[in-house]
This record gives sequence, structure tokens and C-alpha cells, in this order.
Amino acid sequence: MKQRKIIDRRDFLTGGLAGFSLAATTPHFLGLTSNVFAADGSGSDRILVVLQLSGGNDGLSTVVPYGNDAYYRVRRGTAIREQDVLEIEQGTGLHPALKGLQALYGDGRMAIVQGCSYPNPNRSHFQSMDIWHTGDERGRGLRTGWLGRAIDACCPDQQDPELVVNVGSALPYALEADVHKPISFEQPNAYRWAGNPRDAKEFEQINEATDTENDTVDWLHRVAVDARTSSRKVREATRNYKPKADYGAGRGGGGRRGGRLANDLRSVAALIAAGFKTRIYYVSFGGFDTHNNQRNRHDQLMAQLDVALSAFMADLKAQGLSERVLVLSFSEFGRRVAENGSQGTDHGVAGPMFLFGDGVKAGLHGKHPSLTDLDKGDLKMTTDFRSVYASVLDDWVGVAPEKVLGRRYAKLPVIGRA
Repeated sequence: MKQRKIIDRRDFLTGGLAGFSLAATTPHFLGLTSNVFAADGSGSDRILVVLQLSGGNDGLSTVVPYGNDAYYRVRRGTAIREQDVLEIEQGTGLHPALKGLQALYGDGRMAIVQGCSYPNPNRSHFQSMDIWHTGDERGRGLRTGWLGRAIDACCPDQQDPELVVNVGSALPYALEADVHKPISFEQPNAYRWAGNPRDAKEFEQINEATDTENDTVDWLHRVAVDARTSSRKVREATRNYKPKADYGAGRGGGGRRGGRLANDLRSVAALIAAGFKTRIYYVSFGGFDTHNNQRNRHDQLMAQLDVALSAFMADLKAQGLSERVLVLSFSEFGRRVAENGSQGTDHGVAGPMFLFGDGVKAGLHGKHPSLTDLDKGDLKMTTDFRSVYASVLDDWVGVAPEKVLGRRYAKLPVIGRA
């Protein structure tokens, strides 16, 4: 019976508790608690939502320097026309599809940090993303991600499996932790028993067992119990949720309404509204590697981003939850300043980061890189992205940045109303 218990649990979930693997060596993290928000002594119930724009978003077509002639000299097919730009500051505006984000900026709920990258940048998607995920140039040379270290430092004595949730098909390395293993699912309805339906009843009976005095079996038992509990709660919360904003979800990709990103953010809103104890949510949105025919593809991506993100923020506001939530968005690098011969742009270096929420200090932060003083055709970094991380960690999450990033980085005034 004990052997059967182990076999069944290996097949428990598809896209389930990704961090709850047989390789884990810290069974104490499975204990449940009801006071997770008081774990760091602050009583904080603040939530961080990280939105990853995968593929290398073209920052110059997102936050457009329309007042700079150099932009139009090197971008004839991909440039956003000045008359189409949504102005946010003199000489700077947003992509014309970002009307919802322009409204957030005008309401004081959006901050843009310009010129973000890191020294000696890497133009490989995988290696650069690893650097962003770990907050260190060694990338996966570190065994944990920056958010994994943050949650371990923030809540060292709280072992609730709901602390971290990833919505997506792959678990980002940023969430790798020593102690807290995240819940991870792509579709809420798929986050459930994935074995033969005929075996489901037997599986339920097996996992009603009490302690066996076998540490490995007991550890697996706790994994299964926690997985079953969170699976049921996730499905119930998302199924019963009544959003107070139009996500335009369920209408596919291809630029039509909010696409999958809207579905994912709606799921996050549902879990927040249901009272999940999650401190960190992670969502990924891909397709930004626009080497050719960029305008059409990037226009679609911007439209989906705008619908999904502005709906998420409006929903939280209407639910009375917006003061608790900060959204941090990034991409692994920007694009080159000049377009290529295929009406696209190639991998670059510096690009903007974005923060959304009632608690941000809205506006443009940092210095925009020069469009003429370039490094091999690329924008030069003006802001180390870890300065943004440090600000979020210290001023929002409530964790000393040095504990997470390994050293001190200059903070930016991006959190807190002016």
C-alpha cells in the first residue's frame, strides 16, 4: 500500500504544484498556517504581481520618444507616427493601442522606469532572462530566483503553499526557492487529479491515511493533501468569480481583445478576491521577439496588453482590492534602435520597466538613453534593473533588498504617492 501511494502521487496533477517535487529536501515547508500576512512582523497584506513580457519587448514602440528626430530617422517602417502617439509627457507618449494604460498614467497609477538593463548585457533570450530571474549576472549559477529568496526572507516561518502562485505553462526560475514551493497551473480547470478517473476514489481514500512513521511517505502524503486542497480552492475561486470589469477574455489571441493574458489576470483577480494568502503572483505574456513585420505583431500585443492589464486594474479597484496590489512588468531586453531589413528590430539592451497600482509614484523615472550615443547600435543602460527590484522589495514587499540581491543597489522613488 505504501508503494502504491508513492506511484499514484507522481501522477497527481498536470500543471499542478510544480515546486512540490520528489527532489525537495525540506518537508517542513508543508505545514499549514492561517496567519501568513503577519509572518514578517509587519502585518502587511500587500500583494506583488509580476508580469513578464517574454521575447524582448520593443520599448521604443511602447514608450515612444516622438519628440526626438533620431527615432524617425532610423525607423521608417516600425516607427509610431507622432500624430498617433498617446502623449503622457512632452515629447514622450505611449503606443496608440495603450489607451487604458494612458488613463492609468493620468490617474497616477502607472510608473515607467526608463533605460533598464544590467552591466555587460547578454542578448540571448535564455541567459538574459536567467539574469533577470535571479537578479545576478551568474544566472542559474544561483540555485534560487530573486522572488524565491524574497518569499523565503519575508515569510521564514510560514509554510502555506498558497504563498506563491504562478499562472502559466512553465514555472519561472524567479520563483525557485529553498523553502517556499509555488502553486503552478496553466488553466485553473486543469489543476486537478490527472490520473485514470476510475482510480480517483482510491486515490482519495489512500490520502486520508494518518502518519505512517515513514518520513518519505508522510512527506508525499502532505504534498498530496495540500495539492488536493489548493486544487479545489483554485477551481472554485475561478469558477465562481464575478469580475467587475470587462477582460475581453476567451476570445483568443491574434490581437482580439485580451487573449490569454486577460484570462490569466482574471484568474489572479479571482484568487485575490477569494482571500488567497498569496503574496506573489507571476504571469507571463509572450510573442515579443519581433524580428520581422514588427508593426502588425507588436500592435496586436499592445492591444491585448492594454485590454488585459487595464481590466485587471479596474476590476481590483471596483472590488476594493487595488490598494493591496502592485504590478511589476519587465522584459528580458529591449530592441535595437535602428530597424532591420525585414521591417523588424533585433535583440537590444535597455528598455522600460513598468509599475502599476494605487501605491506607485506615477510618472517617468530615470533618464531615457540617448538615441545617438549608442553602444554597437544599442541603447546604453541608464538604470540597473535591480534598483527597481530593491525599491519594490524594500518599499512594498517589506524585505531588506540586500538579503535578496546580495548587495546594495540605489533605490528609486517609485513606491509611495508624491
